[in-house]
Order: sequence, then structure tokens, then C-alpha cells
Amino acid sequence: MKMKYIFLTGAMICMMMLNACTDALDRSPDGNMTFEDVLADPLKVEALLNSCYRQIPTKGYLYFFYENVVVAQTDDAWTSEDTKGDINDYVYHESYNAEYHALRDGYFDQQAMNGSFATGDWTNGLPDANNYFYWSRYWPQIRLCAQFIENIDRAAVRNPSDRARFKAEAHLLRAFYYMELVKWFGKVPVLDATVPFDADFSLLRRNTVYEIAKFVEADCNEAINTPELPWRITENTEGLRLNKALAYALKAKIMLFAASPLFNEGQDHWQEAYQLCKEAVTALKSNGYELFKETTNPGLYGRYGDAAAYAQLACENQDRLASPRDRETIYQHWTGGCWIWHIGYIGCGMSNTFKCGPCPTQELVDAYETKDGVPVLNLNQPYLDERHLQPNFNAANTLYQEQDPYLNRDPRFYASILYNGCEILWERNEVWEVQTYVGGRHSIELNQEDRTHSRTGYYQLKMTTPDAHPGNQINCSNWKFYRLGELLLDFAEAACEVNQLAEATAAVNEVRARVKMPELPSLSQDQMRLRIRNERRVELAWEEQRYFDLRRWERPDGDLSETCKYLTGMMITKNADDSFTYDRVGITENPRGGWKNQDLLLPIPLAEASRLETVTGVKWQNPGW
Repeated sequence: MKMKYIFLTGAMICMMMLNACTDALDRSPDGNMTFEDVLADPLKVEALLNSCYRQIPTKGYLYFFYENVVVAQTDDAWTSEDTKGDINDYVYHESYNAEYHALRDGYFDQQAMNGSFATGDWTNGLPDANNYFYWSRYWPQIRLCAQFIENIDRAAVRNPSDRARFKAEAHLLRAFYYMELVKWFGKVPVLDATVPFDADFSLLRRNTVYEIAKFVEADCNEAINTPELPWRITENTEGLRLNKALAYALKAKIMLFAASPLFNEGQDHWQEAYQLCKEAVTALKSNGYELFKETTNPGLYGRYGDAAAYAQLACENQDRLASPRDRETIYQHWTGGCWIWHIGYIGCGMSNTFKCGPCPTQELVDAYETKDGVPVLNLNQPYLDERHLQPNFNAANTLYQEQDPYLNRDPRFYASILYNGCEILWERNEVWEVQTYVGGRHSIELNQEDRTHSRTGYYQLKMTTPDAHPGNQINCSNWKFYRLGELLLDFAEAACEVNQLAEATAAVNEVRARVKMPELPSLSQDQMRLRIRNERRVELAWEEQRYFDLRRWERPDGDLSETCKYLTGMMITKNADDSFTYDRVGITENPRGGWKNQDLLLPIPLAEASRLETVTGVKWQNPGW
């Protein structure tokens, strides 16, 4: 059965009782359809499940104004939209509080919006890119999932097998939304059922992340134990639907968060995280999942050499077939999850360009090893100064050259970052040399009034096809929420923390082998931890992983001052003999916002936290807000 993605409005949209709304599903707005009417009609039952899917977030460049917002808040990127009143600008300049936070609430411009928040709209089932509203969007979805789970057993369905699959999907969707809430807010209440309007909320509490992880694990196990739920989606008409592989990945991921320093509350959960990650890797490999290792389009991606398959995976859609080329992707958005104009490619003096947006930092460039598998910097202390202008070079590295810094690097570097001297194929028929030196076409520009030049001296390449299409838009992969390469690194991290170093090494080496990077040497646990964290940064660059990794690795009383307070770029001068001189430069004199202790988690909306504290008598707000 192919479930059609038709979205009912009104009767299908409800708000959780925490927001003081009544049960909108009892009756449709015109009063002519009761909830029992919905359950009696198989098509409406499917539409009810569709409404549970409705808030699957869009990512990549579908944030406000085509900005890869989450990446631009890490030490991997700095955007040229740093004074333009968008989401990044608000955070860079610390223009936020518990009442309004741009990362939580989306874009707000008093002049442009006449003093009111943009309310968001839906087109083709996708949320308006300008607004994310993480807190208020996910709670109604959790309640919808609970309501669906409670009623599907007595609902009408077109085929007997649909009932079990629908229920499994609702359990898994609830787990997905809880994972998203934990990533942004940490501890939240676990609600395993719909909440009546007259319920006693005085005993409501924020559950620990470990308690949430166990709840998510139970939901995922419901999905895993449902034979009707497939291991992968094989038809495009079912593109957004969840699968059994995601259930394994989700319960492994949330336990990884629960074990991490920011969330573990002094308890050791690494053994559980290790077991769940190992179980997930084993189950997926046993059911046809594997790394995408060989490009199927060498004519287009062969230019990236040993990183050809890596580049193709990032650029192309998952094919939904019984025997797909891409057996790595676990779950991706169904459409529009990640597309960009030339603005995300290179925005300087090129045809059909608009702006350059987030650009890779020197810090990200420094993370790529040389091709012999040796880190460029000392990973234990990458920089000798707060502003990152004094790199602490790794004495064991013999290939890196300060005045020829892009030579002999990890193949993923050449598939991820545009740098001075590299070439790009522009609009399918023009080859351009990237010139980021002073006076070059794509020169670094520290003037924050210039939105078309990079603040860092680099431009994004990952997730963009090698041949830019005329007319602004570059085709790009839909957003991959989970893939096996990420899960292998999750497993490596958990294995390292329980001192299973051989397994950790094997998992990392499997990922590195795709791009023919040398295997890791024998390392101590502390050394392995550093290498795994750096491997995550490189392999998962531009996939929004770094934002959450940096935070979960911190202690609750820590901050991001070492990584995100000051960031740098590369100022390149072309000499008379056509050689170049390379100098690291600070992007700004002042710290960029978003690095303080309070920035480890987003604030719960002020009114919500105040209301809950009044009702329960306990503190609800996250630290520092």
C-alpha cells in the first residue's frame, strides 16, 4: 500500500496541553466531523498519520534566507550575512534572550515584519524556511503521535497489514521528535500518552536525558519488532516514511547523547551506548546497509579522485529501490531538504550569483590531515593563543607546508572546500580558478558590509554538484538525517569510552578507507578520543553534527570559548613571482556570540518556563537563561 501524503488541516492539527489548548481533534472546525468520523474512514486515518509527519524539519539552506544556519553557528563556518539582521547576525552579536532566541524561534525583523514574528506557512507539506520554533512545533507532534498510537487499534484501515506499520511509524516519529528536543533543550518531560485538559500538571518534571533515552529506546523497539515495517523505503511515493534502520540509529544516537558529559548527570552510561551502537551497526549491515564506496558517475565526480564516492553521496538523492546504489543513507528528507543557489557555492563576480553565505573557517581547514594520515595540528591543544592565530603544529607531521598549505591533504578536503588555486566547473561549460588572494576575484573580505565575499578565504564545496546549472539553482542532495558513516563514528566513540579500542579503531578505519586514508595507528584511549572527534568533524562536515557534538562533549559548567569564541581565515598575498604568502587573520576583533555556558542549550520559551514553574514549583529554565 502506498500511503499518500495528504495533509488535513484544522482537525488534524492540535497543540499539546502544556500550551493550554483544548483537544482540537475532538471535532473539526466546522463541527461536522468528529474524531470518531476520522477513525471510521481509512483515508482519514492515513491523513491522521500524515499529520504526525508534518514537522519533519527541513535543513541545509532551507533556513531563513538560504543560510545554513546551524553550521554557521559552529567553528566550522562564518557567514557573510553577519550584519544583515538574520538568524546568524542575532546570535553572532548576542541579540537574544529567553523570550526571543533566533535559533529557537526563527527570523524576526521588527521593521520587515511590522513588529511581529513571522508566523510561517506551509507549501507542499514543507515548513516555511524562515521559522523553526523547535519547542512549539515538536510538542504538538508528540501529542499527535500518542493519540494515533492510542487509537489506531480501533481505526479503519484499507489493508490489515497497514495497522501494524502505521503504529510502528507513529512510535518511531515520536522517538524522532524527542531526539530533536533533546538536542536543542536537553531535559524535557516524557509524555507517554495524550494529556487531558484537566490533568494535574503540578507533578510534571523534566526527565533526565537518560530517562528520555530509555523511552525513545522503547518506542524504537516497538518499531523494530514490527515485521510490517520495512528495512528501507523502495518506492519514491513513500519517500518520507520511516524505516526499521532508523529505529536502530535513533536509539543508538540518543543513548550516545545520554552518556555524553553535558547530559549524563555524573552517571556512566557509556556501556549502554556502546551496546546499542554495536547492535545498530550489526543489524544494519546484516540487512543490506553498507558504505557508499565507489562512484557510479565517474564522469561527474571523478574529479575528486579518492573522494569521488564521498562527494557523490553528499550531492545526490538516495535512490529508493529494492537494490539501490546508495546503501548508506538511513533516512533523508523526501524533497527540498537541501538545495542551494550559487550563494552556497561561490558568490563573487560570477554569473547568477547573489551572496556567498556561510564559508569554511581556517579551523575547519586545519582539521584535515595530510594524506599520510597525520594531523596537521596537535589535537590536544590546536592553538597556542585564544584567538587561534598561533597554530600548534604537530611535530610528527612532515608533509604539511605553511606556505603551500593545501598540498597533500585528506581527499575529503578537496571534495569539501574551495581554496585558492583550485578549479571549479561553472555552469557546465566554464572552468574558473578560485582566486582568494588579495585582489583576486574571490578575495577574502573582512568588511562586514560586503555579503558577496568570504570572511575566511574559503568557500563551501561539499553538497554542491561539480557542474553548476544555469539559472541560479544547483541540484543537491536532499538532507540526510542519518547515514551509516555517522553511525560507525557513533559506535567508535562509544567503544572508545568503554576502552574497546580495537573496535573503535576498526570502525574509524572503515570510514577512512572509503577515501583511502591510512588506518589509525595504535593509540591510547585519550589519543583515540581526540582522533575520533576530529574524524567526526571531517567526515560529517556541513551536516550539522558539529554544533551538537561540541555541546554534548562539554561539562554542564563548561563553555565553547576554546572552539567558538574567536575564529580565523587565511589572508593570501600574491607575490611578484606568482608565489603566495599565507597569513592567518582574525575575522573580527571582538568575540563572536554563542560561546558562553548558556549557549550549550537553547532556552525554554520564557512564558512557557514561567508558567510551568508556577504550576510545579520547580525550576524549568536551562542554565544561564
